[in-house]
Amino acid sequence: MNSGFRSMHPSVALLYYAGLLLFAALLFHPLFLVTEIAGLLGLLLLQGQGRKLLRGLPFYLLMAGSVAVINPLFSHRGSHILFYFMDQPITLEAVFYGLMMMTVLLTIFILFISYNYTVTADKFMYLFAGVAPKTALLTLMTIRFVPLFQRRLRQISLIQQIRGIDVSKGKLRKRMRDGMTLLKVLLTWSLEEALQTADSMKARGYGIRKRSVYGIYRFDRQDKTVLALLSLSGIIPLFGWLQGYGIFEIYPRMKPMAWGSGEAVMYAGFCLFVGIPLWLEGKEKWLWRSSRRKDFPSGIPMQRETRSMSSHLR
Repeated sequence: MNSGFRSMHPSVALLYYAGLLLFAALLFHPLFLVTEIAGLLGLLLLQGQGRKLLRGLPFYLLMAGSVAVINPLFSHRGSHILFYFMDQPITLEAVFYGLMMMTVLLTIFILFISYNYTVTADKFMYLFAGVAPKTALLTLMTIRFVPLFQRRLRQISLIQQIRGIDVSKGKLRKRMRDGMTLLKVLLTWSLEEALQTADSMKARGYGIRKRSVYGIYRFDRQDKTVLALLSLSGIIPLFGWLQGYGIFEIYPRMKPMAWGSGEAVMYAGFCLFVGIPLWLEGKEKWLWRSSRRKDFPSGIPMQRETRSMSSHLR
């Protein structure tokens, strides 16, 4: 069921996630990045996506953590040398820069988890299919390939295990040979389906005329209000970045974090931008619980009395 921020107009959600992606790339400051991660985590938990986040979190931590480890091993810029590793200096600036890049990657990974839940394929096609139908369809198909390949590879592995083809057993040479076999089957299956899809779309005349759009999303008063709030609150940190705020200089020498009135105003606008969807989701849950209490004011005590009476009868 769509409720809260997910029930908003697709253009509002797209503006929100585009702004978060832009701020993750521009605001190279640990406080802003940690605030954005906290806001996205809170939004996912309020939307009931905690299990999905936990399933992918080890992979995201591994990918982002590798950047934090690799950067000081290959980048030796900086003036504060911590120690030497294989006759190469490990500097404080390189370590901190790696941690910052790890935070940026985690922010982007969590952002796309929330984006995929809120902005569905139907909403994406609704926004862009009328303007660029081929580009919108190609983008959706590209995004769809990664989870599709993972699902198909699991299916192929389960079937091929009956024939003794298993990448988790045997010597290294056998595992490599079995892995190439699985990859060959996966690519053959995907290419065959792609050709069938292209022939089917061509037979149906896709792209000959301009695609008609059935609008099922209405831009109501709440959408206008939220869009205006996101626009106004997003302009504040963007204007502060243009003035030089919200940037933590690390190279060539790490400077202390300056915090003045400009950074405070910029951070306040940024928190408002990040927190608007959380307020919508929290308000929706509060309204739902309050309505349940009004409809069933004595539901729980009645259940307890029924249980006690049944126990006495027994």
